[in-house]
Amino acid sequence: MNLQEFFNIAIFDITVKHIIIFCLKALLIYVITQAAVSIIKYLFRRSQKKKKIPFLDKTTVGFIQRIFVYTIYIIGSAIFLSLIPGMEKVSSSILAGAGIMAMAIGFASQEALSNIIGGFFIVFAKPFRIGDIIKIDEVVNGTVSEITLRHTIIRSMDNRMIIIPNSKINSSTIINSTIGEQETFSFIEVSVSYETNLDKAIAAMREEIMRHPMLIDRRTPEDKQAGVQQVVIRVVELGNSAITLKAWAWAANAGNAFSMKCDLLKSIKERYDKENIEIPYPYNNIVIKK
Repeated sequence: MNLQEFFNIAIFDITVKHIIIFCLKALLIYVITQAAVSIIKYLFRRSQKKKKIPFLDKTTVGFIQRIFVYTIYIIGSAIFLSLIPGMEKVSSSILAGAGIMAMAIGFASQEALSNIIGGFFIVFAKPFRIGDIIKIDEVVNGTVSEITLRHTIIRSMDNRMIIIPNSKINSSTIINSTIGEQETFSFIEVSVSYETNLDKAIAAMREEIMRHPMLIDRRTPEDKQAGVQQVVIRVVELGNSAITLKAWAWAANAGNAFSMKCDLLKSIKERYDKENIEIPYPYNNIVIKK
């Protein structure tokens, strides 16, 4: 039996020649797949050792490496199945699934792209800058610490870092206390009982506010000439059990306004105690019938 006759021997209607060619192709696919996986792992190990990209930590590198390795294995398996007669459709389905996965990744990357574009809008339009004190949607309040392509980091008043995607910030309402005039006023509300002499309570409240060192005078020369008070105090509510007094006190910036409000609430309470001005609080009377 010569070599040609050996190659023509049929096993289950498949010649030895076709079996050998199939095995060689399968071995070649396996070698190329394993070589590609080894190269990918080597490149990621090398990049991690040299640390050329600082934001790629071990978690990120491992995640991206697995994506590449699984993709290579999927492509290799699809090519191998295409060698088997009747399995071409399965191979096409696997490749189509890989294509759908790629489309899904593309759609998912739209959010990342919108964050990057949002970062450019923030940097160039400058609704806020690093160091500005801002409030977002009346929920997040703090100082801008860092602006990256994907997100903005805000340091809250309790020294916590709040990370917000740029795309979300661009669609939010932003109150910037640093841009333009930083002078702002603080609302100071105190309740007094109905038996209180309101003129006496207002005068004591105004004296305490006028003593505070952070208070500034925002009156125009015309206001001063007209006798407008530096601190305006008005009755804003006649409640069920109390009368609410509200004062407008100006400060140089939002931080001073907050500190001044806290100080004045304490000093007004102490002053009212000395003046025997009642600050009412809810209480219940229990009537026991014999």
